[in-house]
Amino acid sequence: MLASLSILFWTGTGELHAQSMSKPYKTLKVTRLIKAPAERVWKAMVKDYGEISNFSPYIFASYYVSVSLEGVEGAQRKCYFNEKSTRWSHETIKYIDEENMKMKNILLGAEKFPLDIDNSYAIYSVKDNGDGTSTAGYEFNFRTKPAFMGGLFKGQFKKTLEGTLVGLDHYVSTGEIVNANSGNWKEIKKQYN
Repeated sequence: MLASLSILFWTGTGELHAQSMSKPYKTLKVTRLIKAPAERVWKAMVKDYGEISNFSPYIFASYYVSVSLEGVEGAQRKCYFNEKSTRWSHETIKYIDEENMKMKNILLGAEKFPLDIDNSYAIYSVKDNGDGTSTAGYEFNFRTKPAFMGGLFKGQFKKTLEGTLVGLDHYVSTGEIVNANSGNWKEIKKQYN
């Protein structure tokens, strides 16, 4: 998925650091109010890590590739962004904070993505709103390769992340799969705008 990226470590102080992040990068933050309990949203978004193709309208297929069949530190997944499986990402969970419902995701490899892996990462989060609803979010810190393309891709990355949160909302609310193969994205998108 596009919300993936570089090597992170946790300092224990609540601060996030990437392996390098030595070059200037851009940050995108998107959130969505979802009328479902935080635990259910967290399960779909993070604990079922290899199943992102259940709710991302831009992914054709995804699956676990090692470590665990659930979203835990070190779990890895592969996501395919076209039918021929020639555009893909290989991602891993670098850190999970179960109590605060935050997860750091990094990219181990990718094909046909304009990202500088050493200067990009994503944080997934779910906030319990205390009223049976939750707020799901992505924070995507990225640098493109070549760097000048960052401005060109920022809008597309934001659209992709927002669409993925709409897909998550629909999947958690209805159980209906939303992905690039399902053929239902255009109709679903209309329901949530």
